Amino acid sequence: MAIGIGTMGSWAPRAAALLALATIGYSAQAAIRAIIDHLPANMSEPAPRGFDAQDHFPGAALLYDAPLPPAERAAATGAAPDFAAPAAGVTGTAPLPDLPMPSNAAALAMADGTIKPAAPFSMARASGQDLGRALNCLTTAIYYEAASEPDAGQRAVAQVILNRVRHPAFPATVCGVVYQGSERAGCQFSFACDGAMARQPSRAGWARALRNASLMLAGGVEASVGTATHYHTYAVTPAWNRALVMTAAIGAHFFHRWKGYWGTPAAFAQRYAGGEPVPGPHPRAVPLLPPVTMASASLPPAALGFRPPSAPLTVPPAPVTAPSNIQPAYAASGTARTDTLPDSQILDKWKDSGKPLR
Repeated sequence: MAIGIGTMGSWAPRAAALLALATIGYSAQAAIRAIIDHLPANMSEPAPRGFDAQDHFPGAALLYDAPLPPAERAAATGAAPDFAAPAAGVTGTAPLPDLPMPSNAAALAMADGTIKPAAPFSMARASGQDLGRALNCLTTAIYYEAASEPDAGQRAVAQVILNRVRHPAFPATVCGVVYQGSERAGCQFSFACDGAMARQPSRAGWARALRNASLMLAGGVEASVGTATHYHTYAVTPAWNRALVMTAAIGAHFFHRWKGYWGTPAAFAQRYAGGEPVPGPHPRAVPLLPPVTMASASLPPAALGFRPPSAPLTVPPAPVTAPSNIQPAYAASGTARTDTLPDSQILDKWKDSGKPLR
């Protein structure tokens, strides 16, 4: 999947060329810094016109249609209502990792009464392909989650994603975090499941999201949100809201971290795995039918998950033409012939043609 910077204006070829430096010997960190230096400095969003001025402008999280209630949404998509994003502009959540905590975990949690900035995220050892895919995924998430937010708000959304990459409760890649749950329609970020990506991004909006994504991947830190791993808009109150600690409010978003040890900087020790998946929602998982074994072959169909139709199936009779509607020339068609067939006209010497040689 292309990185998407080729549609952003006259500077796009330069940005694409700079990104290619990462694949020919330059470090990923240096390539990101070069992209930042060559992006336009003034990328304020122009006044929206036409499509962008309508209510479905991407990134305007508060203007989406009202979502289904969690129970109905789960029934329709197969998603777990406790973990998937319940609405646009809200992250999903995840169960805390079932991992041993350090002996001083309680002390770290008790002492953590302030908001501590996250450590800078580094892709210095990433391959050029991983860099390109991570930049694509982070830019896409910033744009569709926070295109209408100020730069600080966009960087805060990026900080949440990068914080998740380093937390053991989430995948260890940028694209893995951004599209987590899309294989079962239970996305952690709603834009990956609600069709928002079908809308064409605005050039200036994408350019600004690209610049903020590049800054964060180059080691930038949005210190105000600390170790936040969740956020929501002021229009939605998710179920996980009371179980977390709010760290900041920027633009239309409130940012939260976990309580206790799993919300402290010490818990963010997961190493970036590399091997970024292809940007975009993951292929949907298709449930497999149970394998047929000798034991299950004798079971009734209901035991194997098959349900009979509510009403018996009826096969309609084949259409029959009334005799009065058959033309005389075809009245005898289909009737067996009783006369003898004419003798064969094949010469005797050719009667055995086509038989295999012995």
